[in-house]
Amino acid sequence: MSSSPVVIGVDSSTQSAKAVVVDVVSGRVVATGRAAHTVSGEGGARESDPEQWWRALAAAVGEALRGRDARAVTGIAVAGQQHGLVVLDAAGRPLRPALLWNDTRAAPQAAALAGELGADGWLARTGSVPVASMTAAKWRWLCEHEPRTAAAAAAVRLPHDFLTERLAGTAATDPGDASGTCWYATATGAYDPGLLDLLGLDGALLPAVAPSGATRVGSLTARAAGELGLPEGIAVAAGTGDNMAAAVGLGLGARGLLDHPVVSLGTSGTVFAATRTRPATAALAGFAATDGTFLPLGCTLNCTLAVDKVAALLGLDREDAAPGGEAVLLPYLDGERTPDLPRASGLLTGLRHATTRQQLLGAAYEGAVFTVLRVLDELPPAGADVPLRLIGGGARGRTWVETVRRLSGRPVVLPRAPEPVALGAAALAAGAATGEDPVAVASAWGGGAGEALPAVERDRATWDRIAAALPAAGALGARWEARTPG
Repeated sequence: MSSSPVVIGVDSSTQSAKAVVVDVVSGRVVATGRAAHTVSGEGGARESDPEQWWRALAAAVGEALRGRDARAVTGIAVAGQQHGLVVLDAAGRPLRPALLWNDTRAAPQAAALAGELGADGWLARTGSVPVASMTAAKWRWLCEHEPRTAAAAAAVRLPHDFLTERLAGTAATDPGDASGTCWYATATGAYDPGLLDLLGLDGALLPAVAPSGATRVGSLTARAAGELGLPEGIAVAAGTGDNMAAAVGLGLGARGLLDHPVVSLGTSGTVFAATRTRPATAALAGFAATDGTFLPLGCTLNCTLAVDKVAALLGLDREDAAPGGEAVLLPYLDGERTPDLPRASGLLTGLRHATTRQQLLGAAYEGAVFTVLRVLDELPPAGADVPLRLIGGGARGRTWVETVRRLSGRPVVLPRAPEPVALGAAALAAGAATGEDPVAVASAWGGGAGEALPAVERDRATWDRIAAALPAAGALGARWEARTPG
């Protein structure tokens, strides 16, 4: 192992913990580690035990450090899945499994909250209108369905907050991840007392908000150092949410690229861009970035996981797909967030005798990509020649990439960094250890550079065919809403 200093970035996602060891000077990823998470729940429920996140983090870091000199590590930061609700007792132990971002049970509570202030009221304060994913809706769900647990809570955390506190012994979050709660006001850069009152949430239960995700919020405790095999006292950054960390890793922000759209194809599909203007449209989540800019973002629930499910049902390899032809398949297998149809299910139309299994799988790809790309129109305008940066597991799949190119008609860049979220966390760790700006660090590392693919002619016929089917999915979701009790 080189004697030059290294930092560790951790991406604690829905499905796994990924750790990267990065050379601070060159940005070279010198080692990686990974450990799986378990998600449980049926119907709209999606839960995980936060303790397993800590065990997975330790396992991933241990794998990355195997055979290496840990004394070269100077800092660590965690980027975590957004919106999850973690409630702890006075000893810092979880009172129940965490409610994850893709748990849709809080849809009635989200609708009630949205009605109490109105869309304009929420947008003016938080930049976002509550949907089932948001932490505020989950807190209200907990208060209504498990009031004893809510009353017993001595601390309320987001997933990355929970892990950062285990590292440093300090309760801290950052503006980026905090902005996904709907109790943090992007208008003021602080928790909103009026929203906390509306939710019946004591602000003393929440972590302090550090100025940025690169802020050093403490030092690695002796206990954490022993469990992770790291030097005691190294810098622990505030960290941030996964999307905010991806923006840092790609060099987006005040010291990098602005208004360059990113499409992330993972368990969920997201579209976002770093901008200096605070967004205020119900079609986007008006998040803060971690560096003082903003990160307007649209998120869909059904992306790679839903398409893989369709492939499994058809008995096909995920790459054994063809354009859908007349078939339209909207793979809203877990409800949907954008559009806001939490009770929706998958919709198939346009089926013919001549339709093949490969076309049905291709139609699932098209439906998922259409749902993600239609959010692009809500982002700040960028020139048609500005490429889409394509990240996530789907960016490594030929059919995903070609479907995005065909339905967008835009040039595409496939960044070389295989794990931009973890790389962004590593840049935050470097910022905490050295005092440097993490976006500038990641830009120097070249995290946003990669293979450039030219634009192809846009497939308008397929786009319009899917758009024509979308109202049917909305009507179906509305009928389920009417039949399903909250």
